[in-house]
Amino acid sequence: MRPGELCALTWEDIDFENKVINVKHSVFDKKKNENGRWYIGTTKTKSGERQIHISPTLMKALVNFKNKQMELRQLYGKEYHYYHFEEVKNQYGKVLEYQIVENPSNVLSIKPANMIFIRDNGKYCGTDIIKYPYKIIHDELGIENCRFYDLRGSYATTILRNGVEIRDVADVLGHKDIETTENYYISSTNENKKNVSNVFDNLISSETINNIIKYEIAN
Repeated sequence: MRPGELCALTWEDIDFENKVINVKHSVFDKKKNENGRWYIGTTKTKSGERQIHISPTLMKALVNFKNKQMELRQLYGKEYHYYHFEEVKNQYGKVLEYQIVENPSNVLSIKPANMIFIRDNGKYCGTDIIKYPYKIIHDELGIENCRFYDLRGSYATTILRNGVEIRDVADVLGHKDIETTENYYISSTNENKKNVSNVFDNLISSETINNIIKYEIAN
């Protein structure tokens, strides 16, 4: 997923029963006002709206991460941050986008924005949440010219080299167009797209990842 798509995810976008992520939005920042600077709108392109099938490892990670967030919410109590969406309309009353606004009193009558990627205390910081780990990657590990966005390329390269059809990869990444021959001669099915996630899951499976995705709070 693109960084903006990832940071726009809410828990309502995760269909645990059918094991799919519904990618429908993208987050972006604008000039800061009294309500902050983060907004949520449509995906970069129409083809960006898509479903991504959840592999077994990712399913385990999401379930454990959600449980961890619930524990942290109890741990922080009144200091926990809550948010909701506010409509941004044009002069004709058409909703253009939504601003992600903090609800400091946690007013229960306001439908919450259950963002997935937040800090431990519930603070939402959009795609800025990616900056700290990549500062470590750049400054401490010395891996320069490396961006979060590059993971999309690594993902595609890895699964393509292991037999996944390029049309399926394009669909999962939210790309509308590939080469003409590939568009006309390679078909994509839901079963094939499920296989995309499972192939990558098997390739990167390790005890280290299994330990990480437990998301246990240290005593």
